[in-house]
Amino acid sequence: MVLDHAAENNYGVAALNVNNMEQIQAIMEAAKETDSPVIVQASRGARSYSQDNYLRHLMLAAAELYPEIPVVMHQDHGNEPATCYSAIRNGFTSVMMDGSLMPDAKTPASYDYNAKVTKEVCLVAHALNVSVEGEVGCLGTVGQNKEPPKSVAAAIHDKDLEQEPEPEMAHLTDPDEAERFVAETNVDALAVAIGTSHGAFKFDKKPDGEVLKMDLIEEIHRRLPNTHIVMHGSSSVPQELTDLLRKYGGDMKQSWGVPVEEIQRGIKHGVRKINVDTDNRIAMAAAVRQVMMTTPDKYDDDSRQVRPTRLPEAGSRGDEESLHCPHGRLRPSRQRQQDARGGIVQVSRNGLKFKTDGGPAGNPLGFFWVRFRKLSA
Repeated sequence: MVLDHAAENNYGVAALNVNNMEQIQAIMEAAKETDSPVIVQASRGARSYSQDNYLRHLMLAAAELYPEIPVVMHQDHGNEPATCYSAIRNGFTSVMMDGSLMPDAKTPASYDYNAKVTKEVCLVAHALNVSVEGEVGCLGTVGQNKEPPKSVAAAIHDKDLEQEPEPEMAHLTDPDEAERFVAETNVDALAVAIGTSHGAFKFDKKPDGEVLKMDLIEEIHRRLPNTHIVMHGSSSVPQELTDLLRKYGGDMKQSWGVPVEEIQRGIKHGVRKINVDTDNRIAMAAAVRQVMMTTPDKYDDDSRQVRPTRLPEAGSRGDEESLHCPHGRLRPSRQRQQDARGGIVQVSRNGLKFKTDGGPAGNPLGFFWVRFRKLSA
């Protein structure tokens, strides 16, 4: 399991949402450049948009083209067991059963309902060697109004399918409930609510301890040291990306995301999966706008105008080491076998093999983002 290796080596794995081929290409190029395992995830909205057959084959192509990179294919925010089962039938190797909300993905659910449906999914998924993520608490910003202007309301992550409770209904993860939930359901990973939210408009000022409750992660990790913690809504909304978007005609008001240093703090206290979507959407939108406006004479050019690359600002901030996580040998599990060269071969249910022959020691604070850039003609 990729998150097991992350825990053993004290780093975090980026979980990046995808909707199309270009996003998957960018993610895999970044994974190759940083020598990192990666979680490629799809929401119900993405599966509806791209259709399962297209999406499945894009992800299988990624695993085939990058055999040296451990790849997890994850269902993000499954709203009911049927959603998770359909993902498993389509080859997903990991699913999230988000029972913190009712199947309408809007109404907060009771603890008993959450535990019941998550346990049900765990029983089925574990029998098929598929890992399960659960959630306790509801995502949402604490004490702030994050509603964006109507002109950019569509930028919120899958707003039509995965809505968050209104701020007054949002509640944080209770450590007592988290401890009980893991014991009753046997989940592999636990998403916690600490004040983050989906979309670009998380905070109306740089978040501090009053709105981003990182101390909750520390307490939950103290109680559940062997459970992988997940941070949802972790896009940092980099200023240089929003500036680029605005420069080329984008209409986006000032916003603040989750600071990188807070994510790094979380990794020190058991966060192993970091969900990022909005940053990549902003990067792609900004790059497309730039190409359209700076090369108006191009209408039938080939695909070389835009290509994926890794977000470059890390080195300029002196954070480059913290954004790289070279992976070493993965810990064997039920379906991993030693190959003749001493590496680990993971045999999935669809017959694909994901292999690593080991590598340099992993950086303890590693994760990465991707973005798009315009190439010179």
